[in-house]
Amino acid sequence: MTDSSFNNPTPQFGTAEYMGSPGGDHCQFCHQPIAGNYYRANGAMACAACAEKMRGELAKDTHAAFVQAISFGACAAILGLILYAAFVIITHISIGYASLAVGWMVGTAMVKGSGGVTGRRYQILAAAFTYAAVALARVPIWMYYAPELQSNPVPAIIRLTPVALVFPFTRFADNPLGGIIGLVILFVGLSIAWRLTAAKPMEIFGPFENAPQTPR
Repeated sequence: MTDSSFNNPTPQFGTAEYMGSPGGDHCQFCHQPIAGNYYRANGAMACAACAEKMRGELAKDTHAAFVQAISFGACAAILGLILYAAFVIITHISIGYASLAVGWMVGTAMVKGSGGVTGRRYQILAAAFTYAAVALARVPIWMYYAPELQSNPVPAIIRLTPVALVFPFTRFADNPLGGIIGLVILFVGLSIAWRLTAAKPMEIFGPFENAPQTPR
């Protein structure tokens, strides 16, 4: 049995599952036959051992988990920034849909880093990382198209950073329609990161009696 089994409590619909049914039922997590009482974990049938293991291993929001989520999320945001900027520089195509990929990268990385721990502070951080990555990707793009800035990059980066952070809200003067579309796409990207890091409660009920099969 792997830990990934507990992160995916979806019942296996390839096999029949009956509440309070005969001893031929199988645990939906370890896939072993259930000989005695059984439990329900988010609706999925679980054996006593898996239920107890899940109770003991439910993701706990610790300082270490949060710090590791920050590390993974920051790395994903930096990678997303680089990929976003590189795509625009190489193709000369500015496409806001890249923010969707950045949101997915950040949210997925944070959940991976935390060991499955999610919650409100993870959501806020994931959205902040996603926004910063998408907005700050403009800095290397602007510098690429302005060679005079490349001769003294540090002051240029310092000067352009605050401009880039508010750019999604200040681009309307040049292109109102494009600005609105860009904000909508950015919001969807933030929503992806927000949903991926949302709290996912695990409800475990039982034990229930797994009655022996009655001949028909």
